Amino acid sequence: MPLTPGEADRLLLFTQAELARARRARGLLLNVPESVALIADAICEWARDGLSLDEVRERAGRVLRADEVLAGVPSVVDQVRVEARFDDGMRLVVVTDPFGLVTPPDETADDVRPNPVADVVITNEAATPIGISSHIHLAEVNPRLRLDRAAAFGMRPALATGDVLWIEAGSSITLSITEIGGSRVMVGNTGLVDGPLDSPEVRDRALTALRACGYLDIVDGVETNDLATAEQAVAAVMRLRSRSDG
Repeated sequence: MPLTPGEADRLLLFTQAELARARRARGLLLNVPESVALIADAICEWARDGLSLDEVRERAGRVLRADEVLAGVPSVVDQVRVEARFDDGMRLVVVTDPFGLVTPPDETADDVRPNPVADVVITNEAATPIGISSHIHLAEVNPRLRLDRAAAFGMRPALATGDVLWIEAGSSITLSITEIGGSRVMVGNTGLVDGPLDSPEVRDRALTALRACGYLDIVDGVETNDLATAEQAVAAVMRLRSRSDG
């Protein structure tokens, strides 16, 4: 059976974690890849079991002790990050101090919120609460969240790494946002961007595709209407891809 990229990554992580478990059982000290895989695999499984984000974070710091890994590993791996599927969707889990070595909060970079550069109003038009994680590309957030997606393109919430902001059904919030850092190349997520965020061509194509697929938007102060059916959304994306290929 063909696997999606996410499923293939999960299987690879599980395989590496199984190797780490076998080596630890033989009394071997774990190296960096083995340590990270063991902790990340445990996080994914606890999320699958239905534990909350806070419960998973708390447990993850006790998977390995510093005396179970090679010397130098704790200084190299001061943080473990993995996306795990919780009951309410995919969430980024960030585990600081993964080997039980206490780090003062004021010395931990990810406890510091990034400087916001703008604000955006977001309304949840779904029937259930929706969470926004710290590093989500805001232009691609849940289609039932209405916001100015052009203003949110290339941006993320100005939240500390790993934080999640929940918006209640029918509620509106004003969210401070900041630019996505690093290489600023977005691949995956909705699959409608897949390119450099600073490219005008990528930006225009992605925004057109998001609107065609029914993602609630605000364009020049006017609320856009979502498509009536999933079939219409698929047809719209196929038309966009045909134009791009041509």
